[in-house]
Amino acid sequence: MTQIFLLATLDGVAQASILFLIAVGLSLIFGIMRILNVAHGSFYALGAYAAAVLGEYLFGAEGSWLSFPLLVFAAVLVGVPLGAFIERVVLRRIYDKEHSLQLLATFGIFMVLEDVQKLVFGVEPYFYDAPSALLGSTEVFDIFYTRYQLFVLPLSAVVVMVALSVFFNRSRQGKLIRAVIEDREVATTLGINASKVYLWTFALGASLAALGGTLASSTTSLVPGIGADAIVLSFAIVASAGLGQFQGAAVTALLIGLAQAFATYLYSDLATVVPYIVMTIILLVKPYGLFGRAEIKRL
Repeated sequence: MTQIFLLATLDGVAQASILFLIAVGLSLIFGIMRILNVAHGSFYALGAYAAAVLGEYLFGAEGSWLSFPLLVFAAVLVGVPLGAFIERVVLRRIYDKEHSLQLLATFGIFMVLEDVQKLVFGVEPYFYDAPSALLGSTEVFDIFYTRYQLFVLPLSAVVVMVALSVFFNRSRQGKLIRAVIEDREVATTLGINASKVYLWTFALGASLAALGGTLASSTTSLVPGIGADAIVLSFAIVASAGLGQFQGAAVTALLIGLAQAFATYLYSDLATVVPYIVMTIILLVKPYGLFGRAEIKRL
């Protein structure tokens, strides 16, 4: 029983680390742009495929220590140009439209990217575990566990969380973005270029989702549909934290990751629904999420 508890905890933390990277990008986009981006899961999937294909092509099945910086490079390669293109061509035209139209537009983008994914990468499973294999395993209380999941995934999530906190609280650019979050009209009046803020925000959010995918590519098989699974879990995390509360997403990602891992080991039939049970309980107690607050709707 002790080993099951330990394994569930380790798996939960590793899963939560990836979920946080996806959810924090989604929460960041909503917090600044007020758009629920259904296409967010596609960036996760494309990042994972890009890391696997580039890693296999450049370093072969054995991999290389350069595989680790490649994970970050692949995330930027997917997130920045694709995110900037979608924001400039599609989203910029619908910022002031109804939320239902925004949801339909991003869902349409998601469907297009899903088909592009199948067209480019096919439907056969991809798996590239070279980065994980390079680090090997270590013993944790009589349990052998991969160093990649034990150290790399949690450390990556912590680095991203600290970097975002420092950026938004200490840098001039971060403070400008916070001004846009509080009131776009006033920020624009003060001379802040909200359009540029939106462009780079969406590219950053897309890159974070792609980073979650590149990191996950060494731990799971890549098949069509992984983007849909990722976005559904991300919505559960963001809703539980409170829409736009990207710092609180770390807490709810950990809660949901641990809950799903324990359910997998103790009662596997509930593993797929446990995240939504957690979300429902949280929203019944706190309708705006653990860290959310009621807002006055601006007309």
